[in-house]
Amino acid sequence: MSKWSRCILAVVLVVLFVVGSGWSATKKIEPLKIGQKAPFFSLPGVDGRKYRLNDFAKADVLVVIFTCNHCPTAQAYEERIKKLAADYKNRGVAVVAISPNDPRAVRLDELGYSDMSDSLEDMKIRAKDRAFKFPYLYDGDAQRASRAYGPVSTPHVFIFDRHRKLRYVGRIDDSEKLERVKSHDTRNAIDALLAGKNVPIEKTRMFGCSVKWSSKRDSVGKAFEKWAKEKVTLEMIDADGVRELAKNNSDRLRLVNVWATWCGACVIEFEEFVNINRMYRRRDFELITISADLPTRKDKVLSFLKAQQASCKNYIFASEDKYELMEALDKESLGGIPYTILVKPGGEIMYRHVGLIDPLELKKVIVGHLGRYYE
Repeated sequence: MSKWSRCILAVVLVVLFVVGSGWSATKKIEPLKIGQKAPFFSLPGVDGRKYRLNDFAKADVLVVIFTCNHCPTAQAYEERIKKLAADYKNRGVAVVAISPNDPRAVRLDELGYSDMSDSLEDMKIRAKDRAFKFPYLYDGDAQRASRAYGPVSTPHVFIFDRHRKLRYVGRIDDSEKLERVKSHDTRNAIDALLAGKNVPIEKTRMFGCSVKWSSKRDSVGKAFEKWAKEKVTLEMIDADGVRELAKNNSDRLRLVNVWATWCGACVIEFEEFVNINRMYRRRDFELITISADLPTRKDKVLSFLKAQQASCKNYIFASEDKYELMEALDKESLGGIPYTILVKPGGEIMYRHVGLIDPLELKKVIVGHLGRYYE
């Protein structure tokens, strides 16, 4: 093979790779235009099935909604999407939800109103928790379908007629709060198509979280770099100080974890507490750790905390009497560690756990107290 032929082959291989991966460094992602055909998709669903566009060929109207787990706006519309699917199920309308987000492009501090991110496994949990009765599909890896449809934010609706031509694109309705809704845009479009009429308003603006394209992974890396530079400190605390912590005379939900460097379970789960802190610390929330190590091991404790990038408030108990520590923190504690409590402002303990935590369970309790944005 000549040198020229090898050059041509190399160029062809690069082009095939770019086209095959659905990636483009310069192509701007834009929503489909009215009248365009529905792009093909083949995506895994939360029920273990793979769904393709032609699986919905019998539907007179196809509604494709790009949504996700973590976005507060998307969460606000979950019940409405459920009702939409139920109301039109027997009227020739198929409702399909697709999560376009790359979970590796979602920062921890973007999850402040959620108990989970946007991975397929998280979607399965969310769909079960919220009792979704419609296909919920994952497109977070290659994002080919999402790039073809072009959602701007979550949620973003695309409605196609019997011939799979786009007849409406935009919002579900005009307010995240149900009681303020005045324009039921998605329902109006569906009703018009079912009646054989033109859609009254074919295009509306959307509002919600931006789609987390794979190109945003760099932002996740930068966030971790920034967190790694935060100062980590360790202070002594006595029994009186612990009692004051337990009173929680602040306006924040207080998560307290008692741990020790010699406790294997404590060390294993500590990273989860750091992640939880990064998720919720912009809200009315704080993490406090108390080491049950001997006071003489303060330097080793601080070294561990620095390695974990634990920039929350950290203490080491000033006495060797660990029973005094647990009595001061929670009179119901029997003394085992790791020991974790959630304390409401005013001192009421709403969650207590001995041993390894279930991170999802704990995050659900936290979000349940802090509330979702549109509640």
